[in-house]
Amino acid sequence: MNDKAAHANPSKSRTPRHRAREFALQGLYQWLLNNEPAKTVVNNIRGAHGFEKADGDFFAALLYGTIEQSVGLREGFAPLVDRGINELSPIEHAVLLLGAYELKNNPEIPYRVVINEAVELAKSFGGIDGHKYVNGVLDKLAPRLRADEVAADKKR
Repeated sequence: MNDKAAHANPSKSRTPRHRAREFALQGLYQWLLNNEPAKTVVNNIRGAHGFEKADGDFFAALLYGTIEQSVGLREGFAPLVDRGINELSPIEHAVLLLGAYELKNNPEIPYRVVINEAVELAKSFGGIDGHKYVNGVLDKLAPRLRADEVAADKKR
């Protein structure tokens, strides 16, 4: 099986950064389910098939940063979800953590790109309408974390 066939959405061209987000999502999923130390998760994921095509530095920054800031990130989006955090599917939970981390810590990446990447991850790995849920939550979170950028975008 080739690398494209192994992906949930093989028709999409994936950049090294998108691949890094996919692997970070897998790592967060593993961390949420197994509660393993971040270093163990990173080492497991680095050995995964296709990892060499990902931006390894971006992957590590995303995964370590998201895990390190997970409590604060959850506090940030908890008021925006319609259920308890523990009631989210592990994929939605991981995608929201990842999206919230990027919105908060990567201002060089436009907020619309962060949201779009999170939606694409949810489409590829989540449930049927999980991407709509992720989109709604991150769309409400973006003005809280990037008020100036969102306001400027709305004026266009």
